[in-house]
Amino acid sequence: MDRLPVFKALGDNTRYAIYLELARSTMPLATADIADALGLHANTVRPHLERMREIGLLGVEVENRGVVGRPQHRYSVASDAPSLGLEPSTFRLLARLLAQVAERAGADPELLAEVGRVQGALAAARQPARGCVDAVMAELAELGFDPVAADDGSTTTVAFTHCPFSELAEAFPHLVCHLHRGIVEGIAEARGDAGVTHFATLADRDPCQVQLTAQ
Repeated sequence: MDRLPVFKALGDNTRYAIYLELARSTMPLATADIADALGLHANTVRPHLERMREIGLLGVEVENRGVVGRPQHRYSVASDAPSLGLEPSTFRLLARLLAQVAERAGADPELLAEVGRVQGALAAARQPARGCVDAVMAELAELGFDPVAADDGSTTTVAFTHCPFSELAEAFPHLVCHLHRGIVEGIAEARGDAGVTHFATLADRDPCQVQLTAQ
């Protein structure tokens, strides 16, 4: 998602308040629900919702129960919208519980990486015109890793200056880092013009970086 329209949309105080209300909700909300929560008129809220829907921040469900009148629209944050750290606390709890289950089950690093590779292949498919390095950089930037690349000719080292999963990664590095590795490997395999020659995790002396070598 192009972040400039996102920042412009959320630069409006009313839209930001609406987005925050939806991001913290565990269920889709109707226009009237949002208006009541924020003390606004529904006619004020409606165009802001439509603007955020147009740029891809929101998804909408149309609810028609067979009664006379306008079908009710319920809004939620789109699945591919930037998180902005606004996920409901229940999502973070669920992520931690699932990580505990995987750790106690003794999840194999390659099994974890394979799950990540599937996600990486999907990410690569969304940007077919990009080469491996550009696709990795774009996907990691979208996820919030704030990547920085250094190229020495045949090998590009991509460092992750920020980890959006830091809370879980510090508690479960074995799980999170190998899922992350798999995402990068999945992108590289799908693009085919470079391969992962080294992936440094939190267990390494120079953590949180990947080396991509041209093929």
